[in-house]
Amino acid sequence: MHFAPDSEDTLEFIVALGNTHPSASRSGEDELATPEQLGVLLTENVYSGRIDGDEQELREVQETRDLLRRLWSLDRDDAARQINLMLAEAKAMPYLTRHDHFDWHLHATSNDAPLAERIRVEAALALADMIRSDETGRMRVCEADDCTGLLLDLSRNGSKRFCSVRCGNRMNQLAFRERAQER
Repeated sequence: MHFAPDSEDTLEFIVALGNTHPSASRSGEDELATPEQLGVLLTENVYSGRIDGDEQELREVQETRDLLRRLWSLDRDDAARQINLMLAEAKAMPYLTRHDHFDWHLHATSNDAPLAERIRVEAALALADMIRSDETGRMRVCEADDCTGLLLDLSRNGSKRFCSVRCGNRMNQLAFRERAQER
């Protein structure tokens, strides 16, 4: 599956952001609990524009994370309605831009807009591509019994089931043990 590079980057960021939630993180704790942790996430995912680095911004990004985690599992029609609402609330006006090492891509808010708003709008644009391509089935939650990690399946055959190799290995081990006990 192939989308525009900025859409893929944003979809992968949604997964990274969503998987900082305590129910999905590897540590079992909120991995987005401090402004410093948010700074690391933004550095790893090259977010440009205004970044305040304060507690209010952190709370707004945490709320955005929760919204995007809920949106990730919505059916296509409900997701489209939520995306339209996100774009309308931000008064989004898409435009092409290029900056840093990125070639032409879409933005729909100013660089001065609050970080959480920019994340929601960029997520909405990328998720709109998924909906328009009728590929929302590639937005999944990990199938491991004890994991709610988000996963984005961009593989050719669309068969990815686990958010990480760790979850896949754990579930394969459990299945192996069950088969061994049945013998």
